[in-house]
Amino acid sequence: MSPLFPALAAGSTRPALQFGDQALSHAELATVAGALAARIAGAPRVAVWATPTLGTAVGVVAALLAGVPVVPVNPKTGERELTHIVTDSSPALVLAERGVELPPILAELARLDTDVNHVTDATGVPRETGPATAPPTEPSPEAPALIVYTSGTTGPPKGVVLPRRAVAATLDALEDAWQWSEADVLVHALPLFHVHGLILGILGPLRRGGSVRHLGRFATDGVARELSSGATMLFGVPTMYHRIAEALADDPALAKALTGARLLVSGSAALPVHDHERIAAATGRRVIERYGMTETLMNTSVRADGEPRAGTVGVPLAGVALRLVDETGAEIAAYDGDTVGEIQVRGPNLFTEYLNRPDATDAAFDDGWFRTGDMAIRDPDGYVRIVGRKATDLIKSGGYKIGAGEIENVLLEHPGVREAAVTGEPDEDLGERIVAWIVPAQADAPPSAEELAAHVGAQLASHKRPRTVRYLDALPRNDMGKIMKRALGG
Repeated sequence: MSPLFPALAAGSTRPALQFGDQALSHAELATVAGALAARIAGAPRVAVWATPTLGTAVGVVAALLAGVPVVPVNPKTGERELTHIVTDSSPALVLAERGVELPPILAELARLDTDVNHVTDATGVPRETGPATAPPTEPSPEAPALIVYTSGTTGPPKGVVLPRRAVAATLDALEDAWQWSEADVLVHALPLFHVHGLILGILGPLRRGGSVRHLGRFATDGVARELSSGATMLFGVPTMYHRIAEALADDPALAKALTGARLLVSGSAALPVHDHERIAAATGRRVIERYGMTETLMNTSVRADGEPRAGTVGVPLAGVALRLVDETGAEIAAYDGDTVGEIQVRGPNLFTEYLNRPDATDAAFDDGWFRTGDMAIRDPDGYVRIVGRKATDLIKSGGYKIGAGEIENVLLEHPGVREAAVTGEPDEDLGERIVAWIVPAQADAPPSAEELAAHVGAQLASHKRPRTVRYLDALPRNDMGKIMKRALGG
């Protein structure tokens, strides 16, 4: 297997990482990460306190150079969950920014600071670094690269063991789908303990030999500034793009900056169609969506050279096999834009196992196909449309199987709706009734339940109309902006 980061091995002087006023070229990153890699080589695992900083990126790259599996830790993780993660993964030491106070369970571990001050000064100008550390031999493609913990919605979080093969395969498939090159400069403000922000948003540019500018914290003026000064790509989650859509009408500089971007990518949850349309109307640019999860990394995407169709996650990536199955496990052959099935995937992008959970690993697979739990339909041309999760978004009402996602998209097109979620709840007559949870655009003048039902009925089949509407001030969301439907009772 070739090195994960060819530009580091080649000593490229192109910019690699920028976090505020700290920046490193690929050659400088190779030096500082290589020195740290030499110190941790041989460790069974390391935890990285994943703040949105240059030190976090350096720590992760150092561990990958050393062939040591990385356990990214969300700094906002609660005590009980953090205790489970540390106990389950047993890291030998923790990498963290100098001066950061760690919780007690991590403070008990040996600690190495991911200090980059000896490489750059406050303005990012390189200091004398000395000779680069010789890179270690590239580990096996099946060697663990990262252990990323799931959200734990159905029990304690599970450690997803991602091999180096999966990281390389996904990033190379996205090179093809997105025409991603060393000339691209990515801007984002995603957290660095998650697949989206860390693997796609940091390791992706490094593997391509390009660069990433991390905002630290999302702000539309930061997006405008970076896209107006050389950045070519933007990664975000729907919450971020919603804020962009809201700001565009009063921010011509933001609209101009987005117009000049080569690629706008949204992921981690579905981007509402009305936000797609508002951004396209103001900028002439379409946001594209992709579909992945911790266990599989990326499965599908709208291609840069394909039709940027709102409401879809595109087609399977190179090397990824995708099928839909019904409740009996039988494969669904239909590409009719209507038949709902569970997505199963297989390919080099898949994880190896759930750490210390052979039972869960076995249950996750069906003869080599990973059971995603996501429900979808396929258009005649192969575009995939996610309609929800099997556990919370497949509603069986009146003999029909209904995906919550398509109803949510229609509700969000109503001018009186700011946010929407759809769940099912028991109904003696229908089996389940459709419930819409609505955050109105104007709290003092919410659209009526009858108006919303008629709105949905005019766009979709009548059996997909919400039977109950409940109004909220805000929908419960996690750190990645995903709606937590279990908190709604869904």
